[in-house]
Amino acid sequence: MGRNVAVVAGGHSKFGKRYDATMRELCAEAYKPIYDEGITQDRIDASVLSYAASQFSGQGAGSALIADYLGIQDKPHMRVESACTTGTASLRAAWGMVAAGLYDVMLVLGVEQMNRVSSATATEYMSQAGDMRWEYPFGISFPAFYALMASRYMADYGIPHEVLSRISVKSHHYGAQNPKAHLPKEVSLEEADNAVPICRPLNLYDCSLITDGAAAVVIAAEERVKEFTDRPMWIRGIGAGASEMMIQDRKSLTSIPGAKRAGKAAYEMAGIGPDDIDMAQVHDCFSIAELIAYEDLGFAEPGKGREIVENKENYHEGRIPVNCDGGLKSKGHPLGATGISMTYEILKQMRGEAEQPSRQIKDVKYGLAHNVGQSGQFVNVFIFERGF
Repeated sequence: MGRNVAVVAGGHSKFGKRYDATMRELCAEAYKPIYDEGITQDRIDASVLSYAASQFSGQGAGSALIADYLGIQDKPHMRVESACTTGTASLRAAWGMVAAGLYDVMLVLGVEQMNRVSSATATEYMSQAGDMRWEYPFGISFPAFYALMASRYMADYGIPHEVLSRISVKSHHYGAQNPKAHLPKEVSLEEADNAVPICRPLNLYDCSLITDGAAAVVIAAEERVKEFTDRPMWIRGIGAGASEMMIQDRKSLTSIPGAKRAGKAAYEMAGIGPDDIDMAQVHDCFSIAELIAYEDLGFAEPGKGREIVENKENYHEGRIPVNCDGGLKSKGHPLGATGISMTYEILKQMRGEAEQPSRQIKDVKYGLAHNVGQSGQFVNVFIFERGF
């Protein structure tokens, strides 16, 4: 398995419509808290840039650009792309290099700047991640993919749309307490349940945001960890999964098979199970995706995820707190930054550093990050353990 690896520091830009900053400036904003902790450029051996879609900014060779701007241009760098799982794919790549002994200390930085184009153009770019022969030409977009899943799930298990709306209410409740969130506002159940339709049965408050932002973490090999922190977060489990490219080829639309496989692999590597998880950051690109994630990750039996929602077990004092930073729905979803942002939030929660006591999860020993690309074609699940 190689060397043990820990997350030793993290940083995060403000998410939102960041017309005030360029892509490189967003990355610098995310790196600055790490620099301020004393992890300066000379202490970093190499870097990985998580950058999913250069169409948005028009900037190719992103890792070279960012390395130059951060002052690490003389250190090896690379870019990883894996749709919406680009962040955790980048972290997985960096973990592998450190575990193998190639480097001791690596910076993993995720960024996306999506608002330099119109919403219609952004939707088109993202739709091109579907099958370009049999899906994209017929106008199917990612809201449509997840609307199909929602329709099937609601029909099979007899749930009302209100269950999805309650997930959105929870996301905005915590996003309103997160100063880094794109849309930090509370939303009532009535407002969430009756918002303008986007792709039925999904409405405005079921869908994540088109966001600009960056997030960063530094990972280090076990023998170097104490140089940087006495509060490490160990990477204990990593699972990756995949699903059929076209959802018409899947046996079910009420589960993401790649997520189940990724979760199983991560639990096995960590030597724990779903009941040991104290908090989860799940990929709620749409409210239905969060509901399905509860079941794919073993927090609920198929069709029973609604009980977590209705009993508020997903709140910060509940049985399995989920997305207590606002998630993709309220915090935002800058594609390349999302998986790194999830990791950063778990680190903060383990350290007791949530901005408000009303979103601080108590005594987090194990945290899980669940990052889904496209409609499940790529999935990564990480399990982290508090090391202090």
